[in-house]
Amino acid sequence: MTGKMERIEFTRRAMGVYHSHGSFTRLLEATMPGRAPAPPRLNWDRDQLVVIALGPRSSTGYSLRIDRVIERRRGIYVYAHEQTPALGEPVEARVTYVYRVLAMHGRAKPVYVKLYGR
Repeated sequence: MTGKMERIEFTRRAMGVYHSHGSFTRLLEATMPGRAPAPPRLNWDRDQLVVIALGPRSSTGYSLRIDRVIERRRGIYVYAHEQTPALGEPVEARVTYVYRVLAMHGRAKPVYVKLYGR
């Protein structure tokens, strides 16, 4: 879902699961007051959004990778990894906002995010 969203500038770390258009819209408006992008089209009766935002980073060398999503009896586990630039890696020095937004079908099980790296 990240690719379908406009650029979002999460000014602080945020992780959460959103079950309604209203709650996700409030997150976007709190993040970017007056210039929040429109929420994606989603069947909110059936689906949910998982947001993993790392907050501002100092260069273009940072990224966030979703390694795997596993459904278990007690919940859904999202494993994510923050990649940081290596010394000497060619990056541009500017503020970037690293995040991922995942759409998931179903809402019966809780979602847990495991973030690794940094």
